[in-house]
Amino acid sequence: MSDTATSGVKQSFQLKSANVSLTALELYYFDNDEFEANLRDKISQAPGFFKDIPLVISLEKYEGLDSELDFFKIIGTCRRHNIHVIGVRAGNEDQRRLARGASLALLPGGSARDKAQTAAPEPEARAEEAPVAEAPADTVPAAEPAPARIISQPVRSGQQVYAPEGDLVILAPVQAGAEVLAAGNIHVYGPLRGRALAGIHGAESARVFCQSLEAELVSIAGHYKISEDLQDNGWKSAVQIQLRDDLLVVTPLDKA
Repeated sequence: MSDTATSGVKQSFQLKSANVSLTALELYYFDNDEFEANLRDKISQAPGFFKDIPLVISLEKYEGLDSELDFFKIIGTCRRHNIHVIGVRAGNEDQRRLARGASLALLPGGSARDKAQTAAPEPEARAEEAPVAEAPADTVPAAEPAPARIISQPVRSGQQVYAPEGDLVILAPVQAGAEVLAAGNIHVYGPLRGRALAGIHGAESARVFCQSLEAELVSIAGHYKISEDLQDNGWKSAVQIQLRDDLLVVTPLDKA
């Protein structure tokens, strides 16, 4: 009998909730050769960002034929590049059946269309519903915003700082090789030289603020720019970065 068994532990594991940052690949159509070429090109832009990351295939905007969708080829191609496909988001019944056959997890869609298909009640059901009296406003407690996580020390190379619910405020530099992540906004009161990922749960309204933009990578809700792209505008100056029409836009703070 092991030491663990004699120490009073009754179960070999425990299940707990966890907040995990995931990258989604929005698939529009699938051609195996083109897929691998596009993937190789993306990885070349930021090799460190993609190494050993978990990946979700999003089918919310997929317009190709279901017969062309080969999850085994997608998994194999990604694995050759050290990317691990763990699940599929959204998709119709046939697509989800194919994903299940490839042993992928099935995640609900996040688009308005998917929500309407799964959550909209039938007109007849709405007509039969009895009216419900509204509760007085003072009996409904207002939801408090998630508290910001405040870091007063420099974030050094190799370190990761994570705010899983609210904003992340850093009162010091973020060094090259460091990574900061937040569900909401990221504020860096110093040079931002590492990687900053805001809106990691999909909040497209999230922003990144910094006193000096020198970042290796900036991402908002999965949309990212690497250092070479960021140097075109606002480099080494105080800026805010936000998402507009699926593009990251850099604006000097004195013009915001």
